[in-house]
Amino acid sequence: MFKQYANKQIALPSDHGSWIFLFSPLLIGITAGGQFSNTQLWLVVSLLSVFLLRQPASILVKSMSGRRTKKDQPAAVFWICVYGLIGLIGGFALILQKAVYIFWLALPGLLVFGWHLWLVSKRRERRQMGVDVLASGTLALAAPAAYWISAGGIDPVGWWLWILTWLQSAASIVYAFLRLEQRELKAEPGDKNKLQMGRRALMYGGFNLGLAAVAAAVGWLPIWIWIPYLVQFVEVVWGTFRPAIGWKPTSIGLRQLAVSSIFTLLFMLLW
Repeated sequence: MFKQYANKQIALPSDHGSWIFLFSPLLIGITAGGQFSNTQLWLVVSLLSVFLLRQPASILVKSMSGRRTKKDQPAAVFWICVYGLIGLIGGFALILQKAVYIFWLALPGLLVFGWHLWLVSKRRERRQMGVDVLASGTLALAAPAAYWISAGGIDPVGWWLWILTWLQSAASIVYAFLRLEQRELKAEPGDKNKLQMGRRALMYGGFNLGLAAVAAAVGWLPIWIWIPYLVQFVEVVWGTFRPAIGWKPTSIGLRQLAVSSIFTLLFMLLW
């Protein structure tokens, strides 16, 4: 029985690359705030529990809709209760720490979470770029949440951190879809076709770099904050002209993780 409940496919997210979309904004928000307090620790606990909740909730919906065996339901319910309890404890601690304003940021996350479960019930959750981009936006709210706790309340800088981290996550997701599409190519296309395939990823990466550079030039952001976006844009250009023909999804994911990790480190250093 213990083995049944300890099933990691039910307890932990199956899409391992999604971790960076939570921890990158969270680390950036904490670093930008300049301190790490007990309140932020409870924020980390709360966010992590909600993030982990998605997997068993999805498994439960799949089981109830006939996509998985009903034998998975007890373990799914068990982990929903575990993560839910931890989340409630973390939320209560945030209330005691007078960080109630953080809960406003949870509202869009609940809406997107409900939408995701509905898509799961309809067998339509896979290859949904728009949903993934929207979901990354809710995870990016971890940045202003962590920053506001350091600032002692809602501060406009937090919104900048949200926009900047969401844009990076969105560009990363669009680029990942490009690389997965390239896997299916039978032969390397010409440069014109490469540009056509990579047009959206290049637009996302180029827009992010341009926005960061302009905002830094006019003094809205730290002067060198565009450098992390330059790293991401160079990666997109490289990937556009070097298609991932025959690459394994794991290899694509690991490279994406490395680039996102470099982005996060540079952002924290240059903020």
